[in-house]
Amino acid sequence: MSQDAAIAPDLMPSLQWLNAEPQTLASHRGRVLALVFWNASSAYCQNLIDDLARLQARFPVGLSMIGIHQPKFDSEVDGRLVLKAANRLGVPFPVANDRAWVTWQHYGIQSWPSVALVDTRGRLRQVLAGDHQGAALDAAIAGLIDEVGGAVLAGNPARRSGAEPRLPLAFPSGLAVSENHLYVADTGHHRILECTHSGRVLREFGTGHGDLVDGPPEDAAFRHPRGMCLVREALYVADAGNHALRRIRLLDGAVETVLGNGRPGPVREGTNEPAAQLPLNQPWDVAGTLDRLFIAMAGSNQIWEYDLGQARLKLLAGSGELGILDGPLRNSMFAHPAGLAQVQQTLYVADSATSAIRAVQVTQGQVQTLVGQGLYEFGEQDGQRRDARLQLPLALALDPASPVLWVADSYNGSLRRLRLGGGEMSTHDLPQPLDQPAALAAGAGSLWIANTGAHEVLRYDVGSGKLGRLPIGE
Repeated sequence: MSQDAAIAPDLMPSLQWLNAEPQTLASHRGRVLALVFWNASSAYCQNLIDDLARLQARFPVGLSMIGIHQPKFDSEVDGRLVLKAANRLGVPFPVANDRAWVTWQHYGIQSWPSVALVDTRGRLRQVLAGDHQGAALDAAIAGLIDEVGGAVLAGNPARRSGAEPRLPLAFPSGLAVSENHLYVADTGHHRILECTHSGRVLREFGTGHGDLVDGPPEDAAFRHPRGMCLVREALYVADAGNHALRRIRLLDGAVETVLGNGRPGPVREGTNEPAAQLPLNQPWDVAGTLDRLFIAMAGSNQIWEYDLGQARLKLLAGSGELGILDGPLRNSMFAHPAGLAQVQQTLYVADSATSAIRAVQVTQGQVQTLVGQGLYEFGEQDGQRRDARLQLPLALALDPASPVLWVADSYNGSLRRLRLGGGEMSTHDLPQPLDQPAALAAGAGSLWIANTGAHEVLRYDVGSGKLGRLPIGE
């Protein structure tokens, strides 16, 4: 790192501070400052934020952090939405919304996530880009502290505000339904709840503290669990924060890790490693049948397949590059796939970062885009598939009574319907707007909606149009 670095550009008054009083670089002089450039909808950024929380604990005295959020979607210009995202992700530092991308330009940032390191004298020393930078950041921060012989000011964290209310649920982001039960991923509370269809809690899996622990339901631990699916007498959980696939044996409630070692990494196939030692990268949803599971790997932009009988993981679709490209399975491109719905040999995918609905034809070996145009093509428009637009769809559910795919259109705060077999996209009117819905589950005559931003689960009667809030945990 150069000793001849220039003074870091000041933070501009145009920044919208969300959870703290306006910050200045001068107020952090004497400590190493990490300016974190991130986006609320990016799986890459979520990986980096987890690393940053560990770094802040490692350097409690000499390190300060400030988050600079860049909006990609129109909805992310709204500071209230970004604040919710910061709370959902557990961002441990002050955050400002850079609505006009001014600070991004002043620092010459090229991509998110990026971290600009400012030394104790206020000089910009280094910019590290990418989501797997934990070790490099650790070394760089330690080096900047060593330069001054550890003579740094004591940490003086900015007082943060805007915390979420304490409610029975916190950002629920996964649902699964059986004939008699509803399963809820209480994501912010790091647990899974087994409920009746009307919302009475029957069992709780997980201690409520974020960790990766197997065992009986009262000892087991999850970290930000999301999508789920039922196969025989087991509930499979995309344990996103642990980068793992977990299984709950419903007969006795025991929790076990099927895939994942707790750390993000390049997903591999064809190795002889035990499945529990294979790294995954932000599994956001799981769908399955009696013999195999499909995993939406948001962090690697791919769909993976797990053979339950042979305990073998293999790549199904996606080259790993971020984008939208149809064609042969492994040549195709996805962008943070978030939600899955399986209909026979077709796997439907809510491809969140391209605001698209994709179809993976498993037998034919092809990927097709049904709705969506590109990484920066989004909106709220019904009609023919080529004209329809979504904004960050996060979940899908097949209507059991008709050839309709329900879509949780998260950033539009709406429930959409895509008629299968070449039909159009339409907005389904509800008695109330939704707040960043992130999960759906369909049963006989009912649709359950995780109204994630409002920390609640709703039950919608498709026939009568009645929408009600479930009293889960109350």
